[in-house]
Amino acid sequence: MPDALKDRLRSDLTTAMRARDAVRAGTIRMALTAVTAEEKSGKAERELSDAEVVGVLGKEAKKRRESATAYDDAGRSELADRERAELAILTEYLPQQLDEAELAAIVAEEVDAAAADGATGMPAMGRVMKAVQARVAGRADGKQVAALVRGRLTA
Repeated sequence: MPDALKDRLRSDLTTAMRARDAVRAGTIRMALTAVTAEEKSGKAERELSDAEVVGVLGKEAKKRRESATAYDDAGRSELADRERAELAILTEYLPQQLDEAELAAIVAEEVDAAAADGATGMPAMGRVMKAVQARVAGRADGKQVAALVRGRLTA
């Protein structure tokens, strides 16, 4: 069943509409629109797997995080609060995020593996990032991963 997450989103949209929860319904509708747009992008229309749907939802969550920060910086707290409310809803559909210690352990393992193959210092950044991103797959923010990898490689 490749579209279980999409089915859950559709079901939750119906529930939110019945409950007259405008923020939840709007957020889920936006998420489904982003998923549909991704399915129709490219040369041929295709059905996204759950992992790909999680990727789309992750991008939408990142947009909400960045928007909330921008609104806070501009002194528009009511808009920032709405973005955070949407982010909270999107987070319900994303995998549990790794904590700092778990992420640091994965980074350490991959840096050590690269060093064992002779790749050290900043030239190994791309290789280590690729390996870490494959392991964390949407469970950590890319900026956080890059900062940890950079810190570990320059130490």
